[in-house]
Formats: sequence, C-alpha cells, structure tokens
Amino acid sequence: MSKSLFHEFDAVSAAQWKQKIQVDLKGADYNETLVTATHEGIDITPFYHSENFGTTQAIPTKTTAWKLAQYIKVTNASEANATIKDVLKRGAESVVLSISNENIAITETLADIDVQTIPIHIEMDFLSVSYCSDIHAFAKATAASITIGVDLIGNLASTGNWFENLTKDHEALAQILKFDSFKSVLTVRLDVYQNAGATMVQQLAYALAHANEYLNHYGENISNTITFKVTVGTHYFFEISKLRALRQLWNVLSKEYNVQTACTIIASPSTRNKTLYEYNVNMLRTTTECMSAVLGGADVVYNLPYDALYHHANEFGDRISRNQLRILKDESYFDKTDNPTEGSYYIESITQQLAEKALTLFKDIEANGGFLHQLKVGTIQRKIKESAAKEQALFDVGKEVLLGTNIYPNPDDRMKHDLEITPFAKKEARKVLLEPIMAKRLASKLEKERLDNE
Repeated sequence: MSKSLFHEFDAVSAAQWKQKIQVDLKGADYNETLVTATHEGIDITPFYHSENFGTTQAIPTKTTAWKLAQYIKVTNASEANATIKDVLKRGAESVVLSISNENIAITETLADIDVQTIPIHIEMDFLSVSYCSDIHAFAKATAASITIGVDLIGNLASTGNWFENLTKDHEALAQILKFDSFKSVLTVRLDVYQNAGATMVQQLAYALAHANEYLNHYGENISNTITFKVTVGTHYFFEISKLRALRQLWNVLSKEYNVQTACTIIASPSTRNKTLYEYNVNMLRTTTECMSAVLGGADVVYNLPYDALYHHANEFGDRISRNQLRILKDESYFDKTDNPTEGSYYIESITQQLAEKALTLFKDIEANGGFLHQLKVGTIQRKIKESAAKEQALFDVGKEVLLGTNIYPNPDDRMKHDLEITPFAKKEARKVLLEPIMAKRLASKLEKERLDNE
C-alpha cells in the first residue's frame, strides 16, 4: 500500500510563502517587483494559495467531448456540399456554415452528409422564418443534429441596424423558437465585443446583459439551449478562465428564469491580434488560442487560417488550420482528460475574479436601463472604445507585443502584391439606428504605413 509523501511534510501557509519570497527579494518591493497589473483590473501575483479564496463553484466542462469544426462561408449550395464532404474526410468532426442568402437550398447543401452524427451549426446573414422552417423540416426528416445561430442583438450591435425593425425581428424569432428540431436557436455573439477591443470583464458582462434581453423578452419560451459564440485572444490563462467564468455566469442567470442551464460554447481565435506581416506567426497565436478554448471548456472549436486576413478561403490555409486542431487532439491528447484545469489555484482565482467583476458590471448595466438601452445611447460603444484605446496605446509603445510587427519586424517583408482581400475594416456610408461596434486589429495603423512605403 503506497504512502503519500505529502504526509511527511508540514503544510506551508500563504503568509510563510510570502515571507520567504520577501527575504529572497533582498529589500526589493514585493508589489513593484512581482505583482503584474492587467487590463481586467486583476493583479497577477507570484503564487496562489488555497487560503486566498474560499470555496470555488464547480464548473462542468467536458474537455473530452469537444468537436473540431470547419468554418465554411456558403455562397453556392453545390460547392459548399463538396467542401463539407472534403473537410469531413480530412479530419473535421463538425461544420459551422455561414449562409449568405435565402436562395441557397439547405437540402442541396447537406445532401449525402451524415447529419445524424456530424453536428451542423448554421448562421445566416439574414433573418427568415421560412428559411428556418425549411431547415427545421430537413432536420425532422433526417433526424439531423443541427443548431442555428440567430442573434438579433448581435446583428444590431455589429451593423447598427435590426434585420428589419425591432418589432418584426422579435416576432420572427418568436416563431423560430417554436421549431423543436433544433438543439439551439439563440446565439449570443461575444466575438463582436472582443474583436473590437473590449476587456474580458466587458465581454462577459455584455454577454450576460445581451442574453438577459432575450430572457426578459421570451422567458420560458426559450426551451432549447443557448449558444455563446466566443473569440479567444492571446492571454492564455485568462482566456481559459474567461470561458469557465462565462459558463458559471450563465448557470447563475439561467436559473433565475427557470430555463435550461446548459449552454453551448463555440470558440475560435480572435482577429484583433492577427497580423499581415510575419503572417506565419499567426499560426503560433491561433494554436495557443485554440488550446485556451479547449481547456476553457468550449464545445466546438474552429480555427482561423494564418492567411485569412489577406487571402480568400483556400484549401491550403484551411488544411493547415484544421491540422493544428488535429495535432491538439491526436498528438497532444487535448481530448483525454475532463476539466484538466480544475484545482489550479491560479486559474480558479482568475475565474472567480472575472466572474465577480463581470457580475458587478452586469448589475450596473441593468440598473441603468439594460443592454439595449445602453447600446442605443452609445454607452457600450464608448466603453469598448476606451478599452481598445488603452490597449492600442500599449501596443504603439511596444508594451503590448505582437512579435514580428511592433517588436523585431522584418523590414524586407513585402505584402502589397499578395493581397487578395483588404486586411482593413471597410467603412460604409449608410443610415444606421446606432453606432455599430466595429472590429479593429491592433496592427492596422502600422501595417497601412508599411504598405504605403513599400
């Protein structure tokens, strides 16, 4: 019978650890030397101890069950069908389809696909009850595993307009929610806020307030689960904690409305820290971001190709991005242990602090008119701009590092003649109800200057 070695040693308190560290610092200030401030208002300390926080709330995550997905923009049904079949042969386990228009027949798009075992998530650039009815009928007839992602508020936040208007959009969604073949209908898009520069606390609070608008309006009519679409940035442990805190916060909110506490998290890498020059570094960034997504408990993960900023979707870029995920599963065994971060005092502490700060901000939003009201008066947009400006300022002086871009750039890089699409956000002159929340990359200004000087 084995005997634990730990019984032979006395426990060491947090105070004893700190005292030892201070002795080793030889007079240097503990806080100035070893405590790191973050954008989230959370200080990173040199060690974490069980004494520093109370009982943690269990967060159910099934790391063994995550699905490797391929994102596909659908503009032609037959071409999309061929692409789906190809990516499934090459290692994808699920697909996320972005449907561009109502003329794309779902029966043709998914013809001869094993839709019972291959999870299909469908997003649309439009809102149509009849189109969703067609998907519902297909799902009923084939017993397909289909979720759809309808997000009225996400569309409003990102475009500045409803699909049609507030009343008609909500009436349409009420009808779509009645379709019982879908595991999930409602989606809350955190990616809108993250890619624009919101802090993690803001992302979580806005997602909670965003979801609360739907819960307030539809209540117990929400019989299926809800999907959160998340983008993951470069701060590895904090991003793991962000996804864990999101699930924790949703559990708290959903119970208040007596709706299903389960939720689905679809995660992908952020565009905010991706670069045009030294584009191969994007592969390193997306790899660690996908790792954070898996360890944080995402149900579905799809990757961003390293060349997505400047190339149209292509077989090579998609294959590399998919194989990054296959390596995480097949060679790094990221699907072999459930909830591997549980018990890490560091991650538990960050999770708890993110959740608490987000809940405080959520309560402030609700006390001041709710999320839609704050979108309409521009409060949400202003707060995100302020956070983005702080991060941009750090990037501009080299304190927020993108290797190969603002630190150690290669002056011989040339990209002007390799651009198939513009890597910069386009501003469209159109009438909007409110100011849209626009995605913005940290490197955009610097890259424009370099392109002009090539």
